[in-house]
Amino acid sequence: MPPCSLRQARNTCLCYGQRVSETDVQARAEDVARAAYGKLIAMLASKTGDIIAAEDALADAFVAALKTWPERGIPDKPEAWLLTVAKNRRIDQARRDARLVVTDEANDMADAQAIEPEDPQLDERLKLLFVCAHPALDEGIRTPLMLQTVLGLEAEQIAKAFLINPSTMAQRLVRAKKKIKSAGIPFVVPEPEAYPERMGAVLEAVYGAYSVDWLEGDGDLSHEAFFLSNILAELAPENPETLGLTALVGFIESRRDARLRDGILIPVPEQDVELWDSQLIERSVSLLTQASLKREPKSVPGRFQLEAAIQSVHAARSVTGKTDWRALSQLYAGLMHAYPSIGGAVSRAAVVAEDSGPAEGLKMLDVIAFDGLDTYQPYHAVRAYCLSELGRIAEAAEAYAQALSLCSDPPSKLWLEEKIKALRKKMS
Repeated sequence: MPPCSLRQARNTCLCYGQRVSETDVQARAEDVARAAYGKLIAMLASKTGDIIAAEDALADAFVAALKTWPERGIPDKPEAWLLTVAKNRRIDQARRDARLVVTDEANDMADAQAIEPEDPQLDERLKLLFVCAHPALDEGIRTPLMLQTVLGLEAEQIAKAFLINPSTMAQRLVRAKKKIKSAGIPFVVPEPEAYPERMGAVLEAVYGAYSVDWLEGDGDLSHEAFFLSNILAELAPENPETLGLTALVGFIESRRDARLRDGILIPVPEQDVELWDSQLIERSVSLLTQASLKREPKSVPGRFQLEAAIQSVHAARSVTGKTDWRALSQLYAGLMHAYPSIGGAVSRAAVVAEDSGPAEGLKMLDVIAFDGLDTYQPYHAVRAYCLSELGRIAEAAEAYAQALSLCSDPPSKLWLEEKIKALRKKMS
């Protein structure tokens, strides 16, 4: 059960007559949930390997917090309070299962002390990431499992990202958690020699979390993913893909202050470069250079290195004043050759439309053959842009409307609505 179950906890407390939604307690509990969920789950599950029981116990702890904190005050160390209460809930459940008499010890937990890790950089979340990336688990579930257990995404969000039915994804996640317990997978950061077989899934999860939260969330999850990407780069500085991911996230993060205007999405080519973080761009360029030096001679750059290179071209506009669309077109061609994906295909078409004209971009969209294209929102948005540039206004408005119907994040919705309004003015 991800931290989004905090909503369920909140509803439970409302049944007791507390107006939790109007207090600082709820906000503080939610802050802790976002910031520490993965770490708390890892600490709870590390000895038993039972992630499901840990999730249930932590959900109970959040319920206890929302019931008792308004009366007793927020403890000095809320994470430690939640951890201790969750541990007692888990012990109580074990006693119930053994048909023993139990008592509620939650009220004695306010003075619980946090246990600081020996190395604050290698915290429990990192251990849980590598547990979820263990080769004993099916390769296809490793990244989704990390997205839920470490970074708190709901099965529905993960299913949407992977174009899978939500109930199917939920079932797969439960099976994977049970496998971790039954296989006795240890909660440790593995030795460096084990990184190659696990790091790929870890990187995918971190980037997936960053991407999901970039526009749909309030930034907490993307900040967490950015932090983890930097820790991974320190943990595996010889791995070019790890450096590539950190550079990629850094380039995108550098544009945080420019991505929205009045709550509306601002596409990268239209953003004010004065709002970009030049120091973060410079650091990302350095990381990407290091990645290229770590790569084997004549080897193909990894996906994250190629995507970071694409973002570096966008970042160069802050110096040159223009976007090199031809360079982007070539980079996307390389990305699609080595690592084909629906997102890469649509993005390539968008870049070709800028480089070679909207007619060429439209042709490229027409030959995309990935499953799920009809329900992939960016496909319809790029198609609408090409049609609009070709003067096919009615078709463009229809395509933008289709994109809007598939859109979930408010900034993109507002942007699409603005596009539709502009086209309707042309038609009137």
